[in-house]
Amino acid sequence: MAEFGEERRNLTPIAEIPKVMTNAVLAIEDARFYQHGGVDYLGVIRAGLANVGKAKSQGASTITMQVARNVYLSSEKTFTRKIYEILLTFKLEHMLSKDQILEIYMNQIFLGNRAYGFAAASEAYYGKPLKEITIAEAAMLAGLPKAPSAYNPISNPQRARIRQRHIIDRMLENGFISAKEAEAAKNQELKIKSGNVNTHVHADYVAEMVRQLMYNQYGDETYTRGLDVRTTVRTSDQNAAYKALRRGIMDFERRQIYRGPEKFVVLPSKPNEMEEAIDEVLEDHPDNGDVMSAVVLEADTKKIKAMRQGGALVEIVGDGLKPAQSGLSEKAPPNIKLRKGAVIRVAKTVKDTWEITQLPEVEGAFVALDPRDGSIKALVGGFDFRKNKFNHVTQAWRQPGSSFKPFIYSAALEKGFTPATVVNDAPLFFDAGVTGGQPWEPKNYDGTFEGPMTLRRGLAKSKNMISIQILRSIGTQYAQEWVTRFGFDGEKHPAYLTMALGAGSVTPMQMDVGYSTFANGGYRVNPWLVSMVTEQRGKVLVESKPPALADSERAIDARNAFMMSSLLQEVTRSGTAARAQATLKRPDVYGKTGTTNDSMDAWFAGYNPTLTAVTWIGYDTPRKLGDRETGGGLSLPVWISFMETALKGVPVSELSAPEGVIHVGNEWFYEEYARNSGVSGVGLDENSEPLTVPLPPAEEKSRILDLFRN
Repeated sequence: MAEFGEERRNLTPIAEIPKVMTNAVLAIEDARFYQHGGVDYLGVIRAGLANVGKAKSQGASTITMQVARNVYLSSEKTFTRKIYEILLTFKLEHMLSKDQILEIYMNQIFLGNRAYGFAAASEAYYGKPLKEITIAEAAMLAGLPKAPSAYNPISNPQRARIRQRHIIDRMLENGFISAKEAEAAKNQELKIKSGNVNTHVHADYVAEMVRQLMYNQYGDETYTRGLDVRTTVRTSDQNAAYKALRRGIMDFERRQIYRGPEKFVVLPSKPNEMEEAIDEVLEDHPDNGDVMSAVVLEADTKKIKAMRQGGALVEIVGDGLKPAQSGLSEKAPPNIKLRKGAVIRVAKTVKDTWEITQLPEVEGAFVALDPRDGSIKALVGGFDFRKNKFNHVTQAWRQPGSSFKPFIYSAALEKGFTPATVVNDAPLFFDAGVTGGQPWEPKNYDGTFEGPMTLRRGLAKSKNMISIQILRSIGTQYAQEWVTRFGFDGEKHPAYLTMALGAGSVTPMQMDVGYSTFANGGYRVNPWLVSMVTEQRGKVLVESKPPALADSERAIDARNAFMMSSLLQEVTRSGTAARAQATLKRPDVYGKTGTTNDSMDAWFAGYNPTLTAVTWIGYDTPRKLGDRETGGGLSLPVWISFMETALKGVPVSELSAPEGVIHVGNEWFYEEYARNSGVSGVGLDENSEPLTVPLPPAEEKSRILDLFRN
């Protein structure tokens, strides 16, 4: 899944670094290192031009300048940083000998694969000490400082080989090797350590959670003790969650306006120089999983030709151009115009063709638990960990919208409501005296009122007025206390009628725990991730076994959990999530969609008796997803896609009614409410005026009004 530890760095004195290694580096990076005073002035001029449009700065940075930059400065390409770099270069040349500067460089430079310095890189790529390195191997490593990902022999062997041969030629030109040695080096077959690419699990957020847990327990020893940590995550479920969430976000992105290229560069005319320039600029725009970066070579309304890092050519035609039509128009503004030198994003389609795309601004989260013990089976904290390390599963506090309604309905069941209770889906009214402004009427999401309907139908159709009527009847204080049974923070769900519409704040993990309570028959589970921790020699330090559901963890009565599952099954059968049962072709799936005001958050929370999963999609800084974007349209497809994999081979299970629940007239009831002793109806008086309800104190009014505004 992941490996954490101290950087791969083996400090090696310059006298112990093989001459062949230093010669290879000098040949390609700074052949006149021992002759100049630290600064290549012509190179500095070229670097200055690079900042006003040139893609690369060939020969601009000497080894001393690279040491100054890498050790003391940021990689920001500005004139100011360049001036600081030159000043530091002079100081280093004054204070240190050439060998000392070269020693720092050979030990500090980043070479990919977590390796810093050539001694570490030799171990990382060849599995051998630096003193045993050959000319061919040294030339391969010497090509890495320029662009560790572009010339990585594990991930990009072809490109690495091309650069290796170029460096061998440079070593020959500078008299470091003979023609015979150069020929032998070019013909040597290198044995590169495997990168285990095929076994990779997309679990960066999980890995970071594990790292934090281990550090809290073992401190700095976490990185030196040789700990082996096993988690509860299932590889198949994790990869399914990762793919489903990314696909859902990218499907949304295809519906967004094209925002234009990420950068524009001027490309050299010579092919070799152009490829190097492209490799250099794409180092600052790395691939984001299957959303890959490229530089446009040619562009018109019918075709885009682009080059990826490593020299691979990409051709985009037909439907692949549609997402960026605005950038191909003759009238396109300069900032979005697709032309030669534009840095763009491309992706493979299901038809194995290319399409132009863009990195999404929207974020998402996905988490799946086994409701029977709380073990985490899949967790994706965002679109891409390298792009945004904020874990939206555990750290994002968002309004749940209608996905919170089931907890209000659950509270109502304990107050005499039944699935057959009839509630009037009728207008509610806030007069001017209450609002302090203009009279105002909240609406259902679809803007219509359908009159009396059962609780079952009200939840299936996610009627806002029904939820408000229910909450008003049972009392906001009672509901606020009730939702804490599911693990929610009462303070984040103020005791106002807006709670009925999910105006409080939750995390996706909290929602998963809450829905797990329905899935497992009424028990509140604690999410857990680490199943075993061992030391380097196999000594078991920690071993966790799945906890059994105990009465001490019971949050709600088994009857309540059963009734809610029955209601949530209706949502996935005939309601706002009917697509779930229709696609999965199984009745044992339950859940609820959620869309907050102005479509700022899109949710789906649902479960099978063996697995509870929650999807959220929204912007980090809340803003509209779009007038037509809903939880059912955005998050539900992600959930379904995941469940198609996760439930494969899982037998269909039917709900089993617990003691105290009976079936009468095609509906379920608590036994004591089966004969009209419960709440039969709410808001059904035909002669009554539209319901007038009070708002909370003045400081809350604006936020609540915004919640309802359509």
